This record gives sequence, structure tokens and C-alpha cells, in this order.
Amino acid sequence: MERIFCRRVIIRRILLIVAIFLAVLQEKALAGPPFVTDDPEPTDTGHWEIYNFVSGAEAPGLIAGQAGFDINYGGAKDLQLTAVVPLDYETKGATGLGDVQLAAKYKFLHQSEGSLAPDLAVFPRFFTPTAGRALGNGRFSLFVPIWGEKDFGKWSVFGGGGYDINPGPGERNYWQSGLTLTRTLSESFTVGVEVYRQNRSSDTAPTYLGANIGALYKLTPHWSLIGAAGPGLEHARQEGRANAYIALEAQY
Repeated sequence: MERIFCRRVIIRRILLIVAIFLAVLQEKALAGPPFVTDDPEPTDTGHWEIYNFVSGAEAPGLIAGQAGFDINYGGAKDLQLTAVVPLDYETKGATGLGDVQLAAKYKFLHQSEGSLAPDLAVFPRFFTPTAGRALGNGRFSLFVPIWGEKDFGKWSVFGGGGYDINPGPGERNYWQSGLTLTRTLSESFTVGVEVYRQNRSSDTAPTYLGANIGALYKLTPHWSLIGAAGPGLEHARQEGRANAYIALEAQY
């Protein structure tokens, strides 16, 4: 029973990464959601970006995921403030409020034409223990990544990673990273592919490698439909054989 419980906790944490990593969906490039890998672009000053999302992962005998709101506000130049309110679910377990997240993205380097320097930002994310014991470990945790991006016309490459401080009995601090390539096909349609990896997050969890294909379709100037899905490539039978994310994004 303990091993089954640990696997479920691991899957939920992977889904948390898939569902929640956030950033702005630029007019020229698809970045951040729906991908696990994030980008360095903050929400424009004085504007809102809200993702109404649902995510899920499938493993033998279990489907688990989240649904909720990923709320971003451009608090100042190069500064994005973020709050994520998720509802956790699984087919053979509890359903309820997940760990609420508070984050701030600060872009400290800007790319320019004729220079190899990329955009760079730091995006620390604080996980509060608002979930019940069946859905979380009841402890605060902190993820501190650095994300970079370089644009080449209609192509964009973004990625990076960071360190997750993950306290608790049997838990481990771990590294997480990812790389994404996107291509703008039209004014309203963008596609992308990514590869991401997470080290061991507990004494019983192996490393995890996954891949996704994603897309954005701009419905109106203020609304977009985004989604991504892909297989697990390493220890997938334990950690999730397939992952998916879909969201309706509002920009104001």
C-alpha cells in the first residue's frame, strides 16, 4: 500500500508541473503553457492572463490530474505575479483543493537583434500546503528555476530548469529541466515540441523523462485554446505513460 501511495503522489507532482508552469503566450511565439517547460516572458504591465485548465496523466490502473485557474498579472515592467488555484483528482482516490501556488517572474536580460544574448528570467514558485493529506504531504515547498528564450523569425527556442526544495519524510530535493521548439504557422496558429526531465523526487521515485507536442489556436483577440499531450519516455509505466493538458486562455 505504501508503494502504491508513493506512486500516486509522484504522478500528482508530475501533473502539477505539467498543468501549472506558466508564462505569456506571445503573438509571435507559443511559450509556457501548455508546455511543462516555461519561458522568460512576463505578462504585460497592467494586463491579465488567466488559464482555465484541465490536465491528466495515465498510469497502470490510475488516472490523476488537476483542474483550476492559473492567474497572471503584469505587476510592473518585467515583473509577473502569479497565483494558481488547483483542484486535484484521481480515479482511485480523493478529490479536493490542491496546493495553492504563489510565484513571481522577473525578466533581467533582454534579447536584441544582432546579439546572441537571450531573454532570461527567474521565476521562483512557492507551494503552500493547502491540500488535504490524501492529496499532498502537508509541507511548504519551493521551486527556483531560470528560463531563457531566443527567437529566430517565426521560430523560438526556450528552456532552462531549476531546483525544487521538497521537504518531508522520504522526499528528496531534485532538479527539473526542459527544452521547447515552437513555430508560428499563421497569425492564429502556432505549434511546438518539447522534451523535459525530472530527477528523483523521493526515495522510491525514479527519474522521469517525457515529451509533448502542443499547439495554440487564437479564437479572438482575447481568447485562445491551447493544448499539449505526449508520452513518458523513461520509467513511464511507473510515472505516467501519457500526459495531457488543455486550457482556455483569457488575455485582458
